Amino acid sequence: MDYIELSIELNEPDELRDIVIAELADLGFESFVENEAGLLAYIKATDFLKNLLDSSEFFRQNRDRIRIAETLIEWRNWNAEWESSFQPVNIEDRCIVRASFHEKPDQIEYDVIIDPNMSFGTGHHETTWLMVKECLDMDFTGKSVLDMGCGTAVLAILAAKKNAREVLAIDIEEVAVENAQENIRLNDVNNIPITVKKGDSALLADRHFHIILANINKNVLLADIPRYSQSLTSGGELLMSGFFETDTSSITEKAAAAGLTLIRQNLRNQWCLLHFVKDHPHTFTSR
Repeated sequence: MDYIELSIELNEPDELRDIVIAELADLGFESFVENEAGLLAYIKATDFLKNLLDSSEFFRQNRDRIRIAETLIEWRNWNAEWESSFQPVNIEDRCIVRASFHEKPDQIEYDVIIDPNMSFGTGHHETTWLMVKECLDMDFTGKSVLDMGCGTAVLAILAAKKNAREVLAIDIEEVAVENAQENIRLNDVNNIPITVKKGDSALLADRHFHIILANINKNVLLADIPRYSQSLTSGGELLMSGFFETDTSSITEKAAAAGLTLIRQNLRNQWCLLHFVKDHPHTFTSR
């Protein structure tokens, strides 16, 4: 499968990079590699319409601040692309997300091996980093877990390494499902059943979980929050990321209407994580 690579140069990289990533994610871009000038962004060639960027008001209004070069990337070149750009990610000195060609770290609590191919979710992006950080302080032992929009399955693998009873990982992209299955095989989690399925929240009918992890974009989260709540056990926990701090009010309002209580919020470079509990009084904290 061929991909389109956009090489994006930004006049103000530190200010614009995260906004551009969010806008491109909403347009269907799957993977991002940040660099000093801006970033590289990847989308299936079949999904890249000629005027795709013109459908975004942000890109229309910021043409003078963003320069874009387009390249066709053949599927066979992707592994070499990642080997040259993918570096291990250290989260709180407790979890390392690395590729299989990196050396195994010494004295790290959780070692997660990811060969990402074209899937999003290596730990480099703020939202995955936030999700991993929050999971590190949670008790997964003996619990059923859903990784919704699993991408590379970083969160599903971490949940298994934290002794979850069972994990269901779901993604709408076939390439993500295949990559998730490959990454699960790379990690020593054979004692925990991890099931990977292609689909969306419709697969949650009649399923119940103690913990749901959803790192997707804002529009999908808003549409699916009621179904997440229905699928949570009483006292169950829902972690959501994939949106900016400015989007939190709409997310929290929809969650409250679905019977979810916000207990914690965390931020990283304007990206936000929200941690909810169902049917349980908790004190809100921000960190």
